[in-house]
Amino acid sequence: MVLGTLGAGRAASGRELTRGRPRSSILERRRSRAGREATPDPAPVLTTRITVIDPVPLAAEHQARAWLAELDRDRDVRAAVAVANRVVHLHRIASADPYAREVSPGQALVIRAGWGEGEQVADGRWLHARELPWRPSRRRSAGSPRRSIGDRSSALRPLERLAALLGGRSESLLCEELVLRARLDLDHGRLAHAALELDRAYAAGLGELRGEGRQDLALRLAELEQLRGAVAAQAQAALPDDTGRQSGQPDEDIVRHALERLEAALRARTATGFSLKR
Repeated sequence: MVLGTLGAGRAASGRELTRGRPRSSILERRRSRAGREATPDPAPVLTTRITVIDPVPLAAEHQARAWLAELDRDRDVRAAVAVANRVVHLHRIASADPYAREVSPGQALVIRAGWGEGEQVADGRWLHARELPWRPSRRRSAGSPRRSIGDRSSALRPLERLAALLGGRSESLLCEELVLRARLDLDHGRLAHAALELDRAYAAGLGELRGEGRQDLALRLAELEQLRGAVAAQAQAALPDDTGRQSGQPDEDIVRHALERLEAALRARTATGFSLKR
């Protein structure tokens, strides 16, 4: 993996076209209305280029073109991001920097796949490349109905809750952040971390959800309470014993199932609206 820091260029010149009209004329009118010169342009920002290189040689150009044409976008992009995130995780540990966080494909300004010679690829250049637009992985199956009004309402629910949290009309739960951390670690293959975080999420979440007195969540709470013992056992298996050795290995299927059920309960908690702060 090759990392490169790229300097952003200054803002486009005043003659840049905006919807067919010179940008300079638009700026001049705005300045005349304001009655004074605008403040300096925002400082340019740096961007980071991450290049994940597969050193497998391609025998001929037609073979390389065939590989590029048959590329599985979702699979190969996720595989490359997994490599990058493993490096980020190890860097976070080595540097003791808690703010070095994993990335997702949706955060990339652009994603490209291509092939070329070693020095070219390391410098972000290619003999031939293809841009891979990234879209969320949620797909509508053939013949299924289009998104309904209720689905659109669900899509707006995070914004509704964010407004409530910012305005002090609702409050977050301790378990919600722990669940997110467990999900991140499980998705990146850090099973022991996920098991420990999930155990703490259950310890906090059962009390928090029970304390809200939500009758509509009673069945979900009963299910989570039944899973509590298995979750605790997986966390125990992730811990070393007195000799420094792990007594076992967490069961990924149990951890994944228990995490999904807690995630489902938290989604159901806000499915009909946010809970007011008491």
